[in-house]
Amino acid sequence: MNQVKDTLRATVRLGYDGRVHKQFRGPKADERFATEVKVLKYLEDRGCPFVPRLLESDPENLKIVTTNCGTRVDHLDDARCRELFEELLEYGVRHDDAEMRNVTYRQSDGRFCLIDFEFATIIDEKHEG
Repeated sequence: MNQVKDTLRATVRLGYDGRVHKQFRGPKADERFATEVKVLKYLEDRGCPFVPRLLESDPENLKIVTTNCGTRVDHLDDARCRELFEELLEYGVRHDDAEMRNVTYRQSDGRFCLIDFEFATIIDEKHEG
């Protein structure tokens, strides 16, 4: 596996099969893990096409495995970046860490995607499940 990110909050590795392995750690790791799992399941239920799909979750080890949403984006117009995070609102979720570091580019379909939902908020509470 190739390490993609190693911070105080998480370690992210890319498996040879293309899947993304994220291990949560640090302050409130259990809460951030639970939030990311809940939000990714919610977005999948809503049919959001530009976020990773949750494949596995391991609450005991605070680890998730997701599909790959492409490579990180180094340069993106501020207006386009805002537009992506605003598009997420249409699916009932506010990202709450709307930074370019959470934008990827999926070459297979030429689509910008969003990642890292550990601080996200489901705003459409009546449909939360």
